Amino acid sequence: MNIRGIKRQMVGTVVSDKMDKTVVVQVERLIKHKFYHKYIRRRTKFSAHDEKNSCKAGDKVMITESRPLSKTKRWRISEIVEKAV
Repeated sequence: MNIRGIKRQMVGTVVSDKMDKTVVVQVERLIKHKFYHKYIRRRTKFSAHDEKNSCKAGDKVMITESRPLSKTKRWRISEIVEKAV
């Protein structure tokens, strides 16, 4: 029986959808400053695979970790949480 590890999932906003079958997702997280104990926003951009080209800029999406699909793509769009207005 082959047991696989749990894949990481993150929720972020689509920043760019100009590529074919690829979107750039910006994920925002809060970290606590070690000295000042103040919460700071950190943003990271991930290239994610969008098989049906269904995501547009401004959409809130959930991305799931996957095997390397290209030089920069290591994530897939698992679901669209909220469509842009």
